[in-house]
Amino acid sequence: MSETFKAILVSRDAEKKQSVAVTDLTEADLMEGDVTVAVEATTVNYKDGLAITGKAPVIRRWPLVPGIDFAGTVISSSHPDWRAGDKVVLNGWGVGETHFGAYAGRARVKGDWLVPLPQGISPHDAMAVGTAGYTAMLCVMALERHGILPDRGPVVVTGAAGGVGSVAVSILSSLGYHVIASTGRNAESPFLMDLGAAEVISREELAQPAKPLAKERWAGGIDAVGSHTL
Repeated sequence: MSETFKAILVSRDAEKKQSVAVTDLTEADLMEGDVTVAVEATTVNYKDGLAITGKAPVIRRWPLVPGIDFAGTVISSSHPDWRAGDKVVLNGWGVGETHFGAYAGRARVKGDWLVPLPQGISPHDAMAVGTAGYTAMLCVMALERHGILPDRGPVVVTGAAGGVGSVAVSILSSLGYHVIASTGRNAESPFLMDLGAAEVISREELAQPAKPLAKERWAGGIDAVGSHTL
């Protein structure tokens, strides 16, 4: 008898009503792929919350195991780059949207989607950073690529108390930037200052109508709100 493992499965009935259940699966239930991984750590991203609650059309096939990122250990592989025992990380590639994702004891995926877990970093450490941290670092690298270095002036981070924003504040501060953190949750100001923000401003300030010609306030910015602030 095949070994079972727990999984969160999101389903939809004929009337398109969504339901979520914790169920038992076997490896035979997993989708196609050439590497099977024992999932050791994952995260709950905003996107995952939308998928599970059904508040946005994140899931594109039914039923589906959600979860867009994970870290774990390879159990079996027919891919030339991976063998049993390798520590790996995955985020993106439609996992948790069109392909069974991280919220299960096992995941079967394409080996090309995986990257090696760096030496000295545990699966739990990797997922403490997760997709949010990965996204934040991409934003910082984009600023650097466009010549926005610490000596160019202050950098504003919106949505600063969220996953992407908070990691961005921490990274920028550690690199020597003067960071202005914008948040709609003013109670998080001490947290943001502890991360290295030089100043904290209210999201309301950025929501006010702008003048046709205004003074430049920041050398660059990372907009982690994804809505009207931009």
